[in-house]
Amino acid sequence: MLEAFLYDQLKNEAVRCNTCQRRCIIEEGNWGYCRTRINSKGKLYSTTYGEVSTSSVSVIERKPVYHFLPGSKTYSLGTTGCNFLCPGCQNWEISFARDENRNIPTTYLSPQEIIKTAKKNNCCGISFTYNEPTVWLEYVYDVSRLAREEGIFTSYITNGYLTSEALDTIAPFLDIFRVDLKSFSKSGYEKMAHISDWEGILDILKRAKHRWHLHVEIVTNLIPGYNCNLDQCKKMAQWIISEIGKDTPWHLTRFNPQWKLGNVPQTPVNLLEKARKIAMEQGLDYVYIGNVSEHASNHTYCPSCAKILIKRPNFNLIESFLDENRCPSCGETIYGQFNSHKKH
Repeated sequence: MLEAFLYDQLKNEAVRCNTCQRRCIIEEGNWGYCRTRINSKGKLYSTTYGEVSTSSVSVIERKPVYHFLPGSKTYSLGTTGCNFLCPGCQNWEISFARDENRNIPTTYLSPQEIIKTAKKNNCCGISFTYNEPTVWLEYVYDVSRLAREEGIFTSYITNGYLTSEALDTIAPFLDIFRVDLKSFSKSGYEKMAHISDWEGILDILKRAKHRWHLHVEIVTNLIPGYNCNLDQCKKMAQWIISEIGKDTPWHLTRFNPQWKLGNVPQTPVNLLEKARKIAMEQGLDYVYIGNVSEHASNHTYCPSCAKILIKRPNFNLIESFLDENRCPSCGETIYGQFNSHKKH
C-alpha cells in the first residue's frame, strides 16, 4: 500500500479523500466508494499502486484518439476498481473488482518496468485506460513523470470525475485528456454513473483544455433508452463548441450490450448518423462514428473544403494526406498533433 496524495484527516481518525469528486469521508478501517483506497489508523492508502490487471500494445486510435500522432503505438494498461460502476461498462470484470475480495489477478509492475516495456515494443506513448485511471492516481503520476523524461507521450482515458487537485497533480505530465461525456443531464448521470453533481465533469474538461492546454477529445457512447436523445446531443455539441472549441474531436460510439445492460440492443447506425449530422450542423469540425466497422465517418475530413485527410479503413491501416497539420488542398489548419512527438 502507498499513502494517498490527496486527503484530509478528520476527527476520530476519519479521512476525506480528495482524489475524485465523490470526496468520500471514510471511517477508520473502511474503504472509499471505489474500493481501492482504505483508511488505516487515520491515514488513507492506495491499494492498487503498480497492480496491473490488463495491458496491451495498440494504435492510439483504439482509445479512441484520432488527432494525436495517428497510427502511433501506445502501451495501454489498467488496474482494478472504478468510481462510477456503470451498468453497461465494457470492462466491468476489472472495474467491478473490489477491495480484498478481488477475483481478477494483477501483476506488480514498477514505473520503470512500464517505461522499459513501452520502449521494447516501440511505443510512442503510454495510455492509462481499461478502468478509471483516477483510482491509481499516485501510480499514474510516477509513470507519467518518467514518460515525460523519456519523451514518451501519455494519454489519460477518463470519465472526468477527478478533482481539480488531482488534475493539477498529474496534468503537468500528461499530453492527452480523453473524456467520456456520458450524458448531458442529471438524470442520465444518475442512471449510468450513480452521481448527481455531473457538471463538475464539465469544469474539469474546461480546466484540462484552458489551464493545462492538454489535447482533448470527447467520447459519448449512445445507449438506447439512456442517452440517445437527439436534443441532448444538440446541447452537448453546443456546449463543446462554446466551452472547449469547435475543433474538438467528438466520437459518437455505438453501444454493445454488456453486463447489466446485456438486454439493451445495439445503437442503430442511423441514430448515430442523425446525431453526427446534428452535431456538425451546430458547427463542430470533427465528429466521428465509432464501433461501426468501415463507416465513412471514421475518416478525417477538412472542415473547410471537405477533402479527406486521414483514411481509417481499419485501425491497422491509417493513411494521412496532411501537409504537417494543414489541408494540402486549401491550407486549413487541422486541430491536433501530427508531427513526431517532441520531448517537452
